[in-house]
Amino acid sequence: MAIKEGDRIPDVALTDSEDKPLALRDHTGEIFVLYFYPKDDTSGCTREAQDFSALLPEFQAGGARILGVSKDSAIKHQKFIAKYDLTIPLATDADGSAMEAFGVWVEKQMYGKTYMGIDRSTFLFNADGELVRMWRKVRVPGHAVDVLEAVKELAAG
Repeated sequence: MAIKEGDRIPDVALTDSEDKPLALRDHTGEIFVLYFYPKDDTSGCTREAQDFSALLPEFQAGGARILGVSKDSAIKHQKFIAKYDLTIPLATDADGSAMEAFGVWVEKQMYGKTYMGIDRSTFLFNADGELVRMWRKVRVPGHAVDVLEAVKELAAG
């Protein structure tokens, strides 16, 4: 069953862009923004990563950490980060366990074809590790700013 507001950060493991293990639960104790995106180096995903990177100092000022997740490999993430000078960390969910826990691995349609893919989604956790807000079926323009505003409200108490 997919996560819902009030739930705690699921105990799932990812791999960071250096191919090292990363546990989502390690982000308890800080405001944490977790976003899922379909694929490195595509127009919408690039724009989203650039927008979050541009606002990273403001997220950090609000006490928040950000992590972007896709199924792309650590090597693809490294190339993506280098190509666009991204400053936010990216992680790989190779086995799909995080995507399953968050309910973002969904049936999609394009050009009349049905396939499984990642629903662009963002999740905001408070310092207690509790989900306080989520955005599903995200439209990229203005999204990072919306998330930043929610982080500022959360940080202000």
